[in-house]
This record gives sequence, C-alpha cells and structure tokens, in this order.
Amino acid sequence: MSLRWRIAIGFALVALATAAVIALVVPPIINQGFSDYDSDGDAGRQPAAVVSLVTDDQTSGPGPAAGPNQSPDDGAPAGPANNAQAQTDTIMRLIAAAIAAAAVASLFGLFGAGRLVRPLTRLEMAAAAVARGDLSRRSGLADRTDEFGQLGRSFDSMAGELETAELTRRRFLQDAAHELRTPLAVIEATSSAILDGVYTPERRHLETIRDQSRVLARIVDDLRTISLAEGGNLHLERSRVDVASILHSVAAGFEARAAAGKIALSVEASAGLVVKADPDRLRQMLGALVDNALRHTPEGGSVRLSAAERTPTAATAADRSTSARTSIRLAVEDSGSGIPPDSLSRIFERFYQADASRARGTGTSGLGLSIVRALAEAHGGRAGAENRAEGGARLWIELPRVSPGR
Repeated sequence: MSLRWRIAIGFALVALATAAVIALVVPPIINQGFSDYDSDGDAGRQPAAVVSLVTDDQTSGPGPAAGPNQSPDDGAPAGPANNAQAQTDTIMRLIAAAIAAAAVASLFGLFGAGRLVRPLTRLEMAAAAVARGDLSRRSGLADRTDEFGQLGRSFDSMAGELETAELTRRRFLQDAAHELRTPLAVIEATSSAILDGVYTPERRHLETIRDQSRVLARIVDDLRTISLAEGGNLHLERSRVDVASILHSVAAGFEARAAAGKIALSVEASAGLVVKADPDRLRQMLGALVDNALRHTPEGGSVRLSAAERTPTAATAADRSTSARTSIRLAVEDSGSGIPPDSLSRIFERFYQADASRARGTGTSGLGLSIVRALAEAHGGRAGAENRAEGGARLWIELPRVSPGR
C-alpha cells in the first residue's frame, strides 16, 4: 500500500475515533444539561403559576388575599440564575470532552508519526555511514512497496554505484602503478648497470632505456586522452568521413605487419557510408582494434575490417537516443581463440588483460581498448565486443550515420 493511502487512512481513523468519542460523550452531557435546565426552570416557574391562579381566583370571586409579605415575583429570579449555571456546566463539560478527544487524537498522531519517521531515521543513519566512507552500507528499505521503499532502492543504487566507482578507482591506481613500475624498473636497472660498469654504454642498452621511456610516455598520453574524453574536454576536429576510405587507409598501415605474421587482412565496406567524426581519432580507434586483432590471431589466420548500416529496431524506434538512430557499425573480426565469456564485459576497462599471465612485452600501454570506448562515446557512439559463432572475436564501434547529401 502506498504511503499516501496509509496517511489518508490514518487520518480517517483518527477522525472516526474523535467523532466516536464525541458521539459517546456529548449526548449524555447535553441531556444532563437540559435535565438540569428543566428542573431549575420548573422550580422557578411554579410560584409564578400559583400567583397567576390566585390572581384569577381573586378576580373571579372572593378568596384568600395575598399576604402583605407575599409577592408574585418572589420565585422568578431563581429560574434565570439556575439556567445560567446549567449552561456554564454544560460548556465546561463539552470543553473537557473536546480536550479528551484531542488528547486521544494526539496520541494516535504521535504513534503514526513515529512509524512514519522510523524509515527516515534509518535512511539518515545509512546516509551518514556512506558519508563517513562506509560505501557498503544500505538503507534496509528495499523490501518495502511504498514510497519509502522506492527511496530506499534509489539510495541503495546510488551507494552501489559509489562503491563500484571507488573499487574501480582503487583498481585503476593499482594497475597504473603496476604498469608504470615495470618500465621504470627496467630503466633504473639498465642505467645503474651502465653507471656501475656492469654494462658498457652500448647502443642496445641505450635503446632499451629509450624504448621503455616511450612506453612511459605512451601510458601518460593514453591516460590523458581517456581523462579528457570521459570528461567531455577532448577537442575533436569533426568532418564528414567516408567510412570505406578510412578502413582501407587503416588496413594499408598494417599490411606489412599482417604479412609478417602470415595473416590475411581484408576490408569489406559498402560505398556511401558517411559519419561525422575526427579522422585522426577515428584512425586511432580502428588502429587499436586492428592491433588487438593481429596480436590475438595465430599465424595463418585472418583479420577483416567491415562497415555496415544498422537501423533501429522496433523496440527502440520510439526512443530518441543515439542508439535509436541509424548508425554505422565499424567492426574488426579475427580468427583467433575468441574472448573468454567472463571477460567480454571487462575488456574495455583500463589495463585489463583477459590473460592475466601474459606479460606486456609488445610495447602497448594496456589502454588501447579503453581509449576506443572513450573516443567512441566522445563522438556520440559506443563500442562493444562479442565472440563470433564461427570462432574468433568481433570488436566494433558504432557512430551515428550522416546523410551523404548533408
């Protein structure tokens, strides 16, 4: 039952209780008051009636005359005095009954208010705990079906999001420290060995220091790119981009590497597909996807770049969000072993590796796919991954389509 109905029924019960008290108490008081009034009135009017009868008798015939000390008005003042006293007593009794009814209603109101305030108190305590840093605290109101339950579920959802964000932040700091520690350790060890005379200052040792410095610079640049993209501060030079031409351009840059690994690299895209994007950032996204595919494709395998138009489904046709508009999906497919099911939802996280035992010896920063997602969202699109039924993985980005004539 909703809270508004509970409050309405509560006040109705209080009103009924008050009315019942008044209905039970007031009639006897009023009856008693009128009884007192009638008794006092009869007592005061009787002498006047007798005087009237005596006067009539005296007029009609001889009879005893009124005494010298008897007055027809001797009993008259007694009636009004008793009548006023009875009215005062009735008013006081009604006031006492009203006070009693108000007290009963107040007790019911305090009881009801206590029940209403109790969930708010629990929510306030949970909020205070979250403010102190206890992000695992919950309201305990999620099982209620009224508005307090809705508020409790919203609070629990907020606390859960904060807890997830905090865990993600801590994991990111740990991963970033780990990723930065490796090249720093190599640089420190190599330079110390040269200075201590263990290594001669040969070109290969200097190249090791240079390569690890580049890895550090790449990690820093990638982190900056992700931060700017997620914060909406990344500057994009958007223009109309023909999708087919950009795919062929990216594939051409990886032909030598694919040939060295005996991997077939192909492009499949229809003409006339246009998106509005930053060409350099679009090449960066596609390059990261192709690089990832080549690293996970065995010798003799294949990598395919494709683009296709995607129209909104009936379920999303009424939705005005970006996902409901006609979009272009740019996909990179490989014939590797695919992505473990438990890693599909995490491969776009920073520094995440589906194979935790794989050393990062390829010179990558571990942030390539995170950059892809951040840049896709900065363009108003999205990124995703899935396994192919015939084997291998498919990583894609979707961007809103632009009409060729616009």
